[in-house]
Amino acid sequence: MGITDVVGKAARNAWSLFVADGIAPPHRTPSVVVGDGRHRTLRRFGPENAGPPVLLVTPLAASPTCFDLMPGQSLVEHLLELGRSVFLVEYGEMTSDDRDLGLEFWIDDVIPEAIARTSELCGNREVDVVAWSIGGTLAMLTAAAHPDLPMRSLTAFGSPLDYSAIPLMALPRLVGRFVAEPALGLLDAVFGGVPAPIVRTAYRLTAIEREIQRPWFVATHLADTETLARMERVDRFQDEIHGYAGRVFHQLATNVTVDNQLATGRLHLGDRVVDLADVAVPVLAFGGEDDVLAPIPAVEPVTRLLVGTQVRFVRVPGTHLGMLTGSAAYNTSWVELDAFLREPCADSNAPAATLPVEQEVVTTGA
Repeated sequence: MGITDVVGKAARNAWSLFVADGIAPPHRTPSVVVGDGRHRTLRRFGPENAGPPVLLVTPLAASPTCFDLMPGQSLVEHLLELGRSVFLVEYGEMTSDDRDLGLEFWIDDVIPEAIARTSELCGNREVDVVAWSIGGTLAMLTAAAHPDLPMRSLTAFGSPLDYSAIPLMALPRLVGRFVAEPALGLLDAVFGGVPAPIVRTAYRLTAIEREIQRPWFVATHLADTETLARMERVDRFQDEIHGYAGRVFHQLATNVTVDNQLATGRLHLGDRVVDLADVAVPVLAFGGEDDVLAPIPAVEPVTRLLVGTQVRFVRVPGTHLGMLTGSAAYNTSWVELDAFLREPCADSNAPAATLPVEQEVVTTGA
């Protein structure tokens, strides 16, 4: 490619990025709504009853595009290519009307209904649940609280259980012991929760180096359309992050983060206790080697807390989002996921021969 071509491509990319509607159009795999209700839209991708059902569970506040980021980096497309029936539950925007919604709303209502509906639409087959971030934590709590659900397995990407092992949480946990209640009370009184702009800003601050280096990155890749398109799609994902309902954020801030109850395996919800030891379905858990939101020491306790089932823990390359849908996921985490979905109860001590040699695999079984 000559210098004229390079300059021309750079000029077109700059126009698209800064003036027009963007370099690459938003990516959405076609889907149909097969279930709906308050904060529980259930979507089906692909044809009816294409194969064994998989339900994708999004984290609170995150956009469901985390599972369908872009062509070649879409877990939805990958699962469809495997011949699975793929479903996704999304929650939508939270408003002040949702201030009273707590974790119970998701683990007793939204997620169980999505699992039951997915099973029903697929001839009452058991459902493989695949979740990311706090979505994985919610799925574990759901499985523990409702062992009668038609679940076949559970996969959790970057789902932290020990918040004392997250360096980014050290200061918030310390400060939260003294100011959590008044600060949360103020947010709830004014907004009914934590507004989306605050959550988006906080998420971007976890990757502050990326934000600082963004102008230089754009300048040095201005003629690289594909790289800029990937950056743009991650930016769109971040721009679609929702807010938190007041009560659920209070529980996450106090019970989960400050008190670090999940590290004990037991979450207190009022007079009720949900024990992770009651999870009975096989579990696959991923920890990302470059994940700052859920570093490996925060995720790995899954192997000692879910004592009632077989658990496989795998270290993979990538950030919090990258391990799920980054360019390396196809040859790392997705390989392991494929094998697990084929045989969730396979010998957990078998070596993961399909992973790169440097990937450490830790296994445990009940």
